[in-house]
Amino acid sequence: MNPLDRIDLQLLDALQHDGSLSIAQLGERVGLSSTPCWKRVKRLEDEGYLERRVAIVNRKKVGLPITVFVSLRIARHDERWLAQFAAAVTALPEVQEFHRMSGDVDYLLKVVTTSIEGYDAFYKKLIRVGELSGVSSAFSMEQIKSSTALPLALPGRQDGA
Repeated sequence: MNPLDRIDLQLLDALQHDGSLSIAQLGERVGLSSTPCWKRVKRLEDEGYLERRVAIVNRKKVGLPITVFVSLRIARHDERWLAQFAAAVTALPEVQEFHRMSGDVDYLLKVVTTSIEGYDAFYKKLIRVGELSGVSSAFSMEQIKSSTALPLALPGRQDGA
């Protein structure tokens, strides 16, 4: 992979804030004409800096107002079981994020659901997935910040954000 220059970082920053920008709009923001801008964006995609472009849906408006952080402890730690477990948990559509952790908790899930009853239905699916030695759920009372934008180190920014 090539190192990122100032224009690459500006392109990534613009796209992570608004993935619907046209090549012409992106070029205008970073001082490039359309063809060089398109080539840079294509290279950023090809090199894996841009994984995909998505629309962010308002979860409350589509009936998923509840966010639950679920801490899991597991009884088994062999590779085969872990691969099967990861595949099964990944397939659960309510799971928005799935992290293997250090420390006392083995895995942390971010789950969205319709209600307490919806979470109970998810929980029953989750405990069928594998041998869990502990499940702890923490319900988010209020989302204070949510961002998909990474704090890229753009020239002229002191805080990296």
